Amino acid sequence: MILLICILFALSLGQCKSNAPSKQETIAAPDFSLNDIQGKTFKLSSQRGNPVVMFFGATWCPACRGEMPFYKALYEKYAGRGLKFLYIDINESSKRVARFAKENSFPYLVLVDADGSVANDYNIIGVPTLILVDKRGNITDISHRVSDLPLDAIFPAKK
Repeated sequence: MILLICILFALSLGQCKSNAPSKQETIAAPDFSLNDIQGKTFKLSSQRGNPVVMFFGATWCPACRGEMPFYKALYEKYAGRGLKFLYIDINESSKRVARFAKENSFPYLVLVDADGSVANDYNIIGVPTLILVDKRGNITDISHRVSDLPLDAIFPAKK
């Protein structure tokens, strides 16, 4: 419920500001199983021990398309450092999503939430929505822009 309130508040302000839970508050990321575009089952809990960033989007979404170059750049910068990347398409067919992923050369895992049940579990009310999950499986940030994700907290600058 708090997650939904944070998202609604951010959207009502017309800003794409980060909405991380407070330090005292820990929100466990709901576990889920979804098929990727090859039909293989993926389970979020299998990533425990690695931070994960989930991009909830749709093929028809202009803002999602606008964020894709930034998401790819993030992938290139952090995938080798252990950050796992997911693109989760909501309410579309696997065939359509596979074509979209191929046309856009997605380098990360593409999952299909054909009935929107996972998006519902995460209270996704608009796309794009990005959710950062820490190594322990807790939600640490919610954003609508890649640039607002606080990855420096997970991966401090090298000295």
